[in-house]
Amino acid sequence: MADQHGTVWAVGERECSIQRRHQKIIEEAPSPLVERTDGMRAKLFDAARLAAEAIGYTGAGTVEFMADDAGDFFFLEMNTRLQVEHPVTEATTGLDLVELQLQVADGGQLDAEPPPSRGSSIEARLYAEDPAKNWQPQAGTVHHFDVPPNVRLDTGIVDGSIVSVFYDPMIAKVISYATNRRQAVGVLADALARTRIHGVRTNRDLLVNVLRHPAFLDGATDTAFFDTHGLAEL
Repeated sequence: MADQHGTVWAVGERECSIQRRHQKIIEEAPSPLVERTDGMRAKLFDAARLAAEAIGYTGAGTVEFMADDAGDFFFLEMNTRLQVEHPVTEATTGLDLVELQLQVADGGQLDAEPPPSRGSSIEARLYAEDPAKNWQPQAGTVHHFDVPPNVRLDTGIVDGSIVSVFYDPMIAKVISYATNRRQAVGVLADALARTRIHGVRTNRDLLVNVLRHPAFLDGATDTAFFDTHGLAEL
């Protein structure tokens, strides 16, 4: 987040390696890799701030990097906007990033440093799709949709909503927060398992199985997760 007065914040990092078709489906903050790699967070933050400062950037943006197991990382791209997974940053920092970017656009000035990050937050993208059929998108009427109230739900879907063939099949984001990662994982997996959605097939069961998989629980998340473990194991 960068204002018009020269202040640039690096507002935490996110881990977005659980992907299908090169698109994220589970995201979290903080990153397990960064947590266990000495000095990586400071280097990431420095690189992100440098990228924003080099172009005189203002507003909200996301600098993306690819990293290896040793913690060496490489610039991938910068998305000059908020991203789908911004709720996990909001949960761990207490910031309202949508409100903050409007304040910055209106000429507001950021504090010298962002608030510290606390706890752990995980987001799962609920898609109307069939993972067993090569992630085939699904369409139809959602007859009933109910998510437990102990998690954050970002969605436009209600009972009777139509999932169209004309748009991305993501129908909701479900976000948990807890004081540590294991608790956040457990809360989200339980909430998804108790979610009731009738009328269209979704990736809900797959999300629950990923969250409960031993490799995920150990923080062994990378972009080859499904290639490594296979859908049959999930």
